[in-house]
Amino acid sequence: MTRPRSKEAHERVLRAALKLFGERGIDATSMDAIAHTSGVSKATMYNHWTNKEVLLMDVMLMLNGLDRDPEDVDSGDLCHDLATVLSRRPPDQFDAARERMMPAMIAYSAVHHEFGEAWRHRVMEPTRTCLRRILRRGINRGLLPATLDAEAGIVLLLGPMIYGHVFYREAAKRPFDFGKLAAESFWRAYGAESESGGKIRRSKRAHAEPG
Repeated sequence: MTRPRSKEAHERVLRAALKLFGERGIDATSMDAIAHTSGVSKATMYNHWTNKEVLLMDVMLMLNGLDRDPEDVDSGDLCHDLATVLSRRPPDQFDAARERMMPAMIAYSAVHHEFGEAWRHRVMEPTRTCLRRILRRGINRGLLPATLDAEAGIVLLLGPMIYGHVFYREAAKRPFDFGKLAAESFWRAYGAESESGGKIRRSKRAHAEPG
């Protein structure tokens, strides 16, 4: 079955924009140039994207695998679930394109502050939402202390990930799995204690609980 023409046109525009942003830079790339390269009319493009920044946002979401909602993780093992979310990586197929685009994105975001803020929110919020859901489940199931502040927990979990990104930008050069390290360190620090004083098992399901 062939894809609808509108979907094909949408993908052609995203690919053309990605190519031109990477080659020319973001400021130097016009909607006219993207329309010409993609073979899609400007009228059709403006039906999907009201301006270049909206299109740029969609390109970056595609590159980073954020153009769809992440799947919920509930294996029954809290530490494993946290590590799974923290260790998620963008699609391998866009590795080279991300390397080309990120310097341009950083420079553009530094000048266009509202876009930069919107981009940071879109990047971080899906992960924050997943972590918040897992932490609240852990509290509901008695795996984490009832007094734990979920927002503070998110800060503690994401801190090592940001450190790893800053100092070890290439995943292949990282000395260890920062996601697993952060999850296991968090569990050792905050996993609920049993009556005997030891950590309770980190995989414990409740029969009924809020999501």
